Amino acid sequence: MTFEEYRKYDATGLAELVKKKEVTPLELLELATRRTEEVNPQYNAVVTKFYDLAKEQIKTVDPNAPFSGVPYLIKDLGPQLKGTRFTCGSKFLANNISTANSAATDKMLKAGLIIFGKTNTPEYGITPYTESTFLGVARNPHNPEHTTGGSSGGSAAAVAAGIVPMASANDGGGSIRIPASCCGLFGLKPTRGRVSLGPENGELWGGAVCEGVVSRSIRDSALYYDLLSGATDGDPYNIQKPDRPYMEEIATHPGKLRIGYSVEHPFDVKQDEENIKAVEKTVKLLRELGHEVNEIKLPFKKEIMTEVLYAMVYGELSAALDYLGEVHGTKPTRSQFEPNTWLLYKLGHSFSANSFALAKLHWNETCRAMAKFHEQYDFLLTPTLGMRPFKIGALQNNFFEQIGLRTMNALGISTVVKYTGLIEKTAGKIFSWIPYAPLANITGQPAMTMPLHTSADGLPVGVMFTARLNDEGTLFRLASQLGPYMEKGDAGS
Repeated sequence: MTFEEYRKYDATGLAELVKKKEVTPLELLELATRRTEEVNPQYNAVVTKFYDLAKEQIKTVDPNAPFSGVPYLIKDLGPQLKGTRFTCGSKFLANNISTANSAATDKMLKAGLIIFGKTNTPEYGITPYTESTFLGVARNPHNPEHTTGGSSGGSAAAVAAGIVPMASANDGGGSIRIPASCCGLFGLKPTRGRVSLGPENGELWGGAVCEGVVSRSIRDSALYYDLLSGATDGDPYNIQKPDRPYMEEIATHPGKLRIGYSVEHPFDVKQDEENIKAVEKTVKLLRELGHEVNEIKLPFKKEIMTEVLYAMVYGELSAALDYLGEVHGTKPTRSQFEPNTWLLYKLGHSFSANSFALAKLHWNETCRAMAKFHEQYDFLLTPTLGMRPFKIGALQNNFFEQIGLRTMNALGISTVVKYTGLIEKTAGKIFSWIPYAPLANITGQPAMTMPLHTSADGLPVGVMFTARLNDEGTLFRLASQLGPYMEKGDAGS
């Protein structure tokens, strides 16, 4: 098999070839690793490689497993694989080695996936772009000067560049959908609790984080969630099971759907013209397919992100770093973290238990507003992002912000930050880039991005559909109907 042939197949198709003995798992692994060596110096998608361990996995892989022999990459944040480095994108965990598999990893291996490396991520996944000081910058195969998004930016870059047909991702504020949109891929965030985060974690970021995948094909994501769904003993959630497998859903007509759409930008900035084109194009297509599509006012306010979700993030981050310090027997110190991470860590320490609980109570307002919205509509349609993929470095701190951060970090006056406006300014800049995606993390709803438009400068522009709780099935049915209209996600030479 040549690389050109390899790249034509999705994961499901490659597994079918393995079962027919038209190609071996070792041949597929060699193609994937050769492609990694060819393009990774340019894109920095893969940050840890363990090719020999993957060859050992091949020796015991079930030839009849659904993804038997398919090369796979896992994000260096989330699922753990015993005996491999696990850093979360941070120097603090530079020498950390996982001592056991995550429940999700065990299911990946049982499904037949051959895991040969880990993908790039920002430090602890706290930025929606992948520009880690420790792991380096991940670059978009569609244009290496532009962002992959984050925090699953390395996974999306690896898939778009043809290293693997799908790769692991997780999503606490859009981290499946953001990079999928930037790199022209399909990305579906499942309902909260659909895939176990155990045994290491029960819930993360107050229940905002979900485990998942980015892929070139819809059927790969459908089969992946069929195989990885389900709680493990001790999980805080054991949610409603799907009515039927998602692989059956993608073969089912969605019927006539009612969809409310908006191109309103919640942060009072001018909407990117390519976002408008993407949504208008999608609305036209949906109407041609027989769906009822109406323009609506966004059913949420920007403050739910900048004042409520962001507060939960730095509270949870602060606790997580202290917990890691306990586990590893070393207290976190400023020199081990990026300036923004350390500031959020210190800010979390200054955050009262009352304020933390109050922020979480406000989540309920958004959950109820979305439930009311879904009394009338099956889906909310918006742009996936606030703008097309920006140039690398555009959201980094400017000179004056860097000076301010260093000064406050050095002096330890984290409580003053609340009154400087620096955190509010930073939050506004971040959420102007991701004004829509975190909604589904707060409410726990499933949401998907689809690559249905390409900007005039050749960059992918995704559109996002948000569904009712537990309704991934209808998302997959609509995705399958729209699948023939997806833009080509392959990129890179």
